[in-house]
Amino acid sequence: MTGRLVLVRHGQSEWNVRNLFTGREDVGLTEQGKAEARAAGRILARHKIVPDELHTSVLRRAVDTAALMLAEMACGEPPTFRAQALNERDYGALTGMDKDAARKRWGAKQVRLWRRSYATPPPQGESLRDTLERVRPYYETRLRPPVQAGKLLLVVAHGNSLRSLMAFLEGLDEEAIMAAEIATGEILAYRLDAAGALAGKQNLTAEDG
Repeated sequence: MTGRLVLVRHGQSEWNVRNLFTGREDVGLTEQGKAEARAAGRILARHKIVPDELHTSVLRRAVDTAALMLAEMACGEPPTFRAQALNERDYGALTGMDKDAARKRWGAKQVRLWRRSYATPPPQGESLRDTLERVRPYYETRLRPPVQAGKLLLVVAHGNSLRSLMAFLEGLDEEAIMAAEIATGEILAYRLDAAGALAGKQNLTAEDG
């Protein structure tokens, strides 16, 4: 028996469209972001995804994305949990800064290292490894056990909190982590066997497109 862990990045946020480092800032969705959330819900409905549990970060762009998805799925309200452990990474001194301005100040190579690498944090912020250090215990205590038992869990969170979990689940090396990307509204579905090992992965957004 295999369970499923379905990961969804929130829709486009107000700071995504302004090209700003968002991190833990609690910003809302744009109209495009709301449309992406509804589209993700329709994709899940077409794949007959009915979650046994819903887990989100505490940030409203994830919470609102989940609500819009559920409305499209018409599957009722599953038991829902909000966790700070699933919040976006802390961008520290970069928070609120225009990404192009950051590249001009520190150089494109350095900014890419802060954004994409596994172990190098931005000034006063979290690296992806730091992010995983808080995401992994939540995964191991709250997500993996019910999935091992055959349940389907839906997780709506952020680019880097989900990317850290993806890197862990797939055993990605640092080069692969640098290249890994999860777009707004994108859906990744993982199957785990009864031992908790990865048994399969689907990109439902790509398959539906």
